[in-house]
Amino acid sequence: MSEATLPGLETVEPVLPVTERQPWIERGPQKRLMLFSGRSNPELAEQIAEKLGVHLGEVELKTFANGETYVRYVDSIRGGDVFIVQSGNPPVNDHLVELLIMIQAAKLASAKRITAVVPWYPYSRQDKKSAPREPITAKLVADALESAGADRVVTMDLHAGQIQGFFTIPVDHMTALQLFAQYYRDKGLQGEGIVAVSPDPGRAKMARRFGQMLEGDLAILNKARPGHDEAAVTEVIGRVDGKVAIMSDDIVVTGGTLIAGAEALLEAGATEVYACATHGLFPGNAFEKITASKLKQVTVTNTVPIDPVNRPEKIDVLPVSSLLAETILNVFADDSVSAIFAGENQLF
Repeated sequence: MSEATLPGLETVEPVLPVTERQPWIERGPQKRLMLFSGRSNPELAEQIAEKLGVHLGEVELKTFANGETYVRYVDSIRGGDVFIVQSGNPPVNDHLVELLIMIQAAKLASAKRITAVVPWYPYSRQDKKSAPREPITAKLVADALESAGADRVVTMDLHAGQIQGFFTIPVDHMTALQLFAQYYRDKGLQGEGIVAVSPDPGRAKMARRFGQMLEGDLAILNKARPGHDEAAVTEVIGRVDGKVAIMSDDIVVTGGTLIAGAEALLEAGATEVYACATHGLFPGNAFEKITASKLKQVTVTNTVPIDPVNRPEKIDVLPVSSLLAETILNVFADDSVSAIFAGENQLF
């Protein structure tokens, strides 16, 4: 029996002649970009929406008396290209679980594609075992995001770029390094009198590229960690005498690494010490410690919300909303994301 005489196919005719057929079929409405925010950093999500020229989608988020999280999308998201903005700032576990529930709710509501926009990836510093019987929690988070139903992840300046390998779905790894480089160039901090400093040998590659952006030299700090969130600089590798030093890192928590680094660099002859980090947490008395330190200035981005009232003048904040908005738009349009950095984001 030929295909033309199979039951149910007797009356089927091609929509177009064979010579005019396309390799796809268009049905229903066009692609829809739908942006939603969890409760971790709604200000950043609103800024991204403004850059994109869209309204944040309405989603009902609440916490029951027993601590459980409730999520419900108010309007239909069926067939939509859904982007969920949720960072990993404290309370980390609450925000992570909320993101997972938002992803699953979108999956069950028949969203066509779900992209988790996670400016600061939670548990990124737990990317390997440093002692026996420790977990690799960054991998666990990756597995949870995929199990919940995420089709793609957008994140910024992972503690270790290898975390991308924990996923079997696409990961767009963005960097704020070029934003920092432009910031310092605008302040006149570039040229032979500048030295880019890596806070440890593991970030030397990024510091080298940062130094090239500023047309400066490279130095590396050797450090030891007596305990969690503690740092002691044991050696400065490279020439810093008579130069302005700029340390760059992915995250600043208590500021211990940057403060110890500034003291070591000044002792080695640096004239001033600046520092920048993509993610700024500043728990407890971190503001007071940085204010009292020998650091000239610390610059971070708004991947994590920072209290504008208590933030000291020594700490400056750069917005990443334009960068993330452009990334989201390129993902939605199936355009190149690495083109935003001329391919250089693959270096980090």
